[in-house]
Amino acid sequence: MNKPAIQVFASLVGAALAWPGASPAQTFTVAKYSIGGDGGTDYLTAEPGTGRVFVSRSTHVMVIDGATGKVIGDIPDTPRNHGIALAPKSGHGFVTSAGDSTVTMFDLTSLAVIKKIPIPTGGLDGIMYDDFSDRIILTNHSRPIGTVVVIDPKAGNIVATAQLEDNSPEGAASDGKGKIFVNNEGTSTIQVINERTMTAVASWPLAPCEGPTGIAYDRATDRIFSGCGKTSVVLDAHTGKVVATIANGDGVDALGWDPSQKLIYIPAGRDSNVTVVHQDSPDKYSVVATVPTMRGAKTISVDTQKHVAYLFQPEYGPLPPGTPPPQPGARPQRGPVIGAWFFAISH
Repeated sequence: MNKPAIQVFASLVGAALAWPGASPAQTFTVAKYSIGGDGGTDYLTAEPGTGRVFVSRSTHVMVIDGATGKVIGDIPDTPRNHGIALAPKSGHGFVTSAGDSTVTMFDLTSLAVIKKIPIPTGGLDGIMYDDFSDRIILTNHSRPIGTVVVIDPKAGNIVATAQLEDNSPEGAASDGKGKIFVNNEGTSTIQVINERTMTAVASWPLAPCEGPTGIAYDRATDRIFSGCGKTSVVLDAHTGKVVATIANGDGVDALGWDPSQKLIYIPAGRDSNVTVVHQDSPDKYSVVATVPTMRGAKTISVDTQKHVAYLFQPEYGPLPPGTPPPQPGARPQRGPVIGAWFFAISH
């Protein structure tokens, strides 16, 4: 189904922090695989305990065996896809596709597509499964204002919609008690959504964080981790107060959290690394390693049962001769995909 995976192992030790009482440095192992396939990427999602990793590839979703790097499945027809969420109670998975403003609902066992769910608000991007409500939560770059759309994972129907204060919402996380926290990248705030009423009940500034993207929630301490370029933050979920800051690389677009190991993984696409942070106490955090990856690898997903963090990044070749220069303000142009690299970080 794909070319044989190329596996490279490297042991990496992070430098311990200088002040007394800091967590000791930890050793991490990186497995790197060439998985082939076409298309760019955005988010990827690890299925806890099974070893399967779902990787967005612009027009389709590749399913990877995290232990070997082998392609074991594919979900087609997901134009300009962004994220994947898995709902284990119903046995269904969901893919956001901005290209046709739909969510693809598929069977988790067979990977067969069940149906496409039209999302009228548009702007599809982030997606998550909330185990508390057993619902799928979408965070959409809708216009003129961002939205949260809620889907029943059993029937695949839209059951609620909430408006946000920003048209560029990014990651969302659940406290497992009826609240959803949404990062707003444009306003550098977190909005608190009451799931029962689907209304925003609070908005908290995240300074010194700018442009928050990835997010995770620690239910044991009621702390929110918000991933930001260069400086990420930790919030008290009861008060919205920033209780700690974390120095990390630039180009963050997701965040991973392993609650049993108390490790936060912050990927930096511009700096080609992952900052690994240990939660020493609810309000104290220590960087225990900086793990090299590759430029562009900005999203991450953690298998919280196998304790492995996964990243993926295509490799782009030069632009074809005669390519016109980009328009002012446009995103940098990319050449054709010439490689595709999948990373597994463990320790």
